[in-house]
Amino acid sequence: MEPSTHICGPAEGQPHTHTIIFLHGRDSDAHEFADELFESEGSTDSAASEDRTLPGLLPTVRWVFPTAPLLHSQRFDTAMSQWFDMWAVEDPEVNSELQRPGLHRSIHAVLAIIEAETKLVPKNRIFLCGISQGFATALSLLLGEGQGGFAGLIGLCSWLPFSSEVEAKIGEHTSHAPLFSSIQALYCSESVMQSPLPNQLKATPIFLGHALDDAVVPLENARRMKNALSLLGFNVQWHEYEDGGHWVNEPQGVDDLLAFIKENWEQS
Repeated sequence: MEPSTHICGPAEGQPHTHTIIFLHGRDSDAHEFADELFESEGSTDSAASEDRTLPGLLPTVRWVFPTAPLLHSQRFDTAMSQWFDMWAVEDPEVNSELQRPGLHRSIHAVLAIIEAETKLVPKNRIFLCGISQGFATALSLLLGEGQGGFAGLIGLCSWLPFSSEVEAKIGEHTSHAPLFSSIQALYCSESVMQSPLPNQLKATPIFLGHALDDAVVPLENARRMKNALSLLGFNVQWHEYEDGGHWVNEPQGVDDLLAFIKENWEQS
């Protein structure tokens, strides 16, 4: 049986103007993650009403939460919910080849969800988001798909898979077309994918948030991701928070996330 997708919103009586696809982290699931995310609140300054949660602040959004498959963990010798197997979250470079099969499958599964959502709203009204391994998957999808066109990407507490290989390719290439094609090959398992469109791809704005006290994903991994994306020419909005752990900071992080969404809220 395929893992279920949890869908919420828009609020009763509200039109569907945008979709937010949000991928949970490793060893979680869609329902658990959605419940916890919807408990996070912004500040009173960000709310026009007493409801300071994300659904309350964004009543016209359809929230789509895919669930990662159960995959065997080679390190722990057990099945766990994960978008791809990996040896060490704290150091994703260790045995990184473990990641490719599951990552390829998850990218194609999420692409199918995106295709279904584009029948409801245009792609430029879809935000692709994730936390931890969920955003590592979302970012890999963006680079593997190579087309861009989303309203934006939002990443919390995450990293860039195959960072060393991406950094090496940035150093090897001086022109964008071969650079983005070579990076696409890191994340794409099939030649049927369209050739990347560097200018359109780089036009996709990216929000990254990370807490200094995150005990799961080292802050340095996120900074490395931010630096690589900046070198590739992406417009990266970077936020570091004193606290928040392996989660979204409250209330400032929620306010920043909301401001990013509103800033890139397409009206076309």
